Amino acid sequence: MSEPIKIAYLYEDLMNTYGDSGDVKILSFLLKEKGYDTQVDNISLGMKFNAFDYDFLFFGGGQDFEQSVVSTDLKRHRETIKEYIDDDNPMLCICGGYQFLGKYYETSSGETIPCLDILPFHTVFKADSRMIGDTEYKTEWGTVRAFENHSGRTYFDDKSKLKPFGQMVEGYGNNPDDKQEGMRYKSVIGSYSHGPILKNENVARAIADKIIAAHKKRLAETSK
Repeated sequence: MSEPIKIAYLYEDLMNTYGDSGDVKILSFLLKEKGYDTQVDNISLGMKFNAFDYDFLFFGGGQDFEQSVVSTDLKRHRETIKEYIDDDNPMLCICGGYQFLGKYYETSSGETIPCLDILPFHTVFKADSRMIGDTEYKTEWGTVRAFENHSGRTYFDDKSKLKPFGQMVEGYGNNPDDKQEGMRYKSVIGSYSHGPILKNENVARAIADKIIAAHKKRLAETSK
């Protein structure tokens, strides 16, 4: 039997709001449809982790308390996640997971909390102006319809390096000003879309294809 596709769900037990775990279930279903078994590992507090053991990383959203717990533990994994991303491997990050890839987030009181500082963007929290509701936006893979609920406003610091995942039709996306949703860098997608986002089959199938390509690459490299 061939080796299954391996998915790392970062902090599944803590970062799973508004149906984010459904993204992994949908991908597992589509990969099974294409003839691939999947192994999903929950990478949680205190566990060892090498991103290159996996074909896909998923990082969902969480409530404020859970995110504060994760932020302390996550720093251990910065280098392996950064190298995995720079090697053009697929990753999907939702809401809090998306924010963690940036430089920092600034709280409503003005406190700056460092994030992983892997990609050039930052997030500012505005507790008095929550962005919540249905969203619609256009991506290279077609229209996406989802749900957002966040106080964080994300801004790109280097627009030559980062691209938006989509252009807003309805809703807020990254912030109320830019009319853009999410972020793309190489094979990484960050998004504020819950619901889960991969109920949009066009996006789910595109990501599944990227995972299969990454799986083949990993097997080829380990067989050398």
